[in-house]
Amino acid sequence: MGANTSLVTDLSDNQSLRTLIGTESISENDPFWNQLISFTFISPTSSGNSKLLEEAVLPLAKILIENNPRTGNLGALIRIFLGRTKELKISTECQDQLFIWQAHNALFMIRCLLKVFIREMCEVDLHFQLSCRERAPGTCDTGREDLLEELMCNLVHLIMEVPLLDITYSILFEAVTTLLVLLSYQLFHKDIIRDSLIYQHIMKGKCLELTSRLVKTLLYNFIRQEKCPPPATYIFDNQSDGGGLLYGLASGVATGLWNVFTLGGATGGKAVLDQEQNPLPLSNQSLMLLLVLANLTDGPDWPNPYRQAVTCFRNTQDTSSPASEQLHSFQINFNSLYTALCEQQRSDQATLLLYTLLHQNTNMRTYMLSRTDMENLVMPILEILYHVEERNSHHVYMALIILLILTEDDTFNRSIHEVVLKNITWYTERTLTEISLGSLLILVVIRTIQFNMTRTRDKYLHTNCLAALANMSAQFRCLHQYAAQRIISLFALLSKKHNKVLEQATQSLRGTRGSDDSDALPDYAQDLNVIEEVIRMMLEIINSCLSNSLHHNPNLVYALLYKRELFEQFRMHPSFQDIMQNLDMVIGFFSQRLEQAGTDLSVERVQEVIMKGAQALPKDRLKKFPDLKFKYVEEDQPEDFFIPYVWSLVFNSGVGLHWHPQGIELFSMDSS
Repeated sequence: MGANTSLVTDLSDNQSLRTLIGTESISENDPFWNQLISFTFISPTSSGNSKLLEEAVLPLAKILIENNPRTGNLGALIRIFLGRTKELKISTECQDQLFIWQAHNALFMIRCLLKVFIREMCEVDLHFQLSCRERAPGTCDTGREDLLEELMCNLVHLIMEVPLLDITYSILFEAVTTLLVLLSYQLFHKDIIRDSLIYQHIMKGKCLELTSRLVKTLLYNFIRQEKCPPPATYIFDNQSDGGGLLYGLASGVATGLWNVFTLGGATGGKAVLDQEQNPLPLSNQSLMLLLVLANLTDGPDWPNPYRQAVTCFRNTQDTSSPASEQLHSFQINFNSLYTALCEQQRSDQATLLLYTLLHQNTNMRTYMLSRTDMENLVMPILEILYHVEERNSHHVYMALIILLILTEDDTFNRSIHEVVLKNITWYTERTLTEISLGSLLILVVIRTIQFNMTRTRDKYLHTNCLAALANMSAQFRCLHQYAAQRIISLFALLSKKHNKVLEQATQSLRGTRGSDDSDALPDYAQDLNVIEEVIRMMLEIINSCLSNSLHHNPNLVYALLYKRELFEQFRMHPSFQDIMQNLDMVIGFFSQRLEQAGTDLSVERVQEVIMKGAQALPKDRLKKFPDLKFKYVEEDQPEDFFIPYVWSLVFNSGVGLHWHPQGIELFSMDSS
């Protein structure tokens, strides 16, 4: 791209670029190519810098789109890159930084150009553009080679085979990013799924046999969390033939063409800032690519091999059966993966990976549930839910479903009450100097329900929150005083809401008598039905705790007695009468014992009476109800949710990528 351009706006005047996009075909043996790919830059890792680059490249790429069918120069550039990939591994072993640097530059140019081509044309036209190659002046033919598939396979091989070092970091990042760009047709053509040429190549072509190795490499890129190395500075010696090169590492910004992101400034502060904002570009981008691949739809006669690989990989410590017994299976270090997942839950994509592994990989789920440090995983999930106002709804859903999946396991439900936490700084409603993980989980889930009741009013969110509490309820142990209070406070809030809706329904019924307007009443009836379902569930949760572990939870009994009047209105209600029998019996039993203990009892004395009474309460007097057990099941056609969700993450969080919202079909910009 030349070494003398200093501003992004000057790209259109760069002679090397003008030659590439011009009307003349360039032979693959022409020295021009070495000159073209000998430029200096720091790859943009922020959306803002990527936007500047995109705006500068767009008019140049459009000229190339017009001229390339005659020149075949884009295909020639790709073949130049493909020729170099064959020697990249050897170059890495020999520390041939110049070779790696030029190969990286070629791939960077290819990625930038392909991104515009994909936005501007359909796949068939892209395939034609890549098939054009020089035959005679003014003409071209479409050779038998499938350059698109060859490029994709070479990128996969590059990602898998080139070791991750400081000198290879950038080219590995570009390889992952280019594959993401190639798969981004879904953004602009949401109907392109199984009929896509790129889909066929990645799912059924030469790439198929590389599936497990690619997934394993992307996972290890995520696990390693390697920071971007210091910017590389390339200094040209213009007195040498063709422009010599001195290479070194510097703490400042690279000189030359890609100084563009300082907008002509004199310092490298912008590049340093990019690295501070996105210190792990390869890790993040690898995770994005993995999620895109794992959520490609199944074909009519074949399952998604990348999802299969994510579903069945095993622990390196597992010697029970060889990984080769299962298609696309491999082994990976579960401890390292678990640690990375715990550390990265602040991002949507890491939470989505955790959900995917818990839901689909039984080996990984079993391993996670066997950990004795589950708080390292659960605490970041609780923090996501606690800051629900700051998170997008999809991230909150994923975090909540993760909790629901975890609470399907009784061992988890017991063990979380044995983990004692101290000084939870992010929980600000009340100072929690010491609390069990189980009680904290209850507090956060109840807070999420209350937030949903007052803000979003999403029935789906309610259902999953209550399902998680219900799964845990039989194993509630030593509930913190505040957690017990919040359970009863939530019931009080529901009771108040029930009375309000009931009053509104009654007034509406009176107002519509004698008139034809009866539309309002069904709305209130529906609201009343929903609130009564939630109240019923809360009563079942309280009953489940009392029936299974009353003697372990004196604080809940205390809170129940303190607010006993809340339950009186539901005693004879037909929807709650059966479940209220147990609560009435418990309230009556302990109330009688407190009366016998005298008046003006201290809190300590009341708790003492409750603890002794819990031992004396005849369990056979409590009516037996079925165990509360809920299991998470994905909706039919989950890809309708997950494909747009994953691409919205790439759109908003993809490192070094910027897409103009115009032309995006896969999701509405309001939901991205």
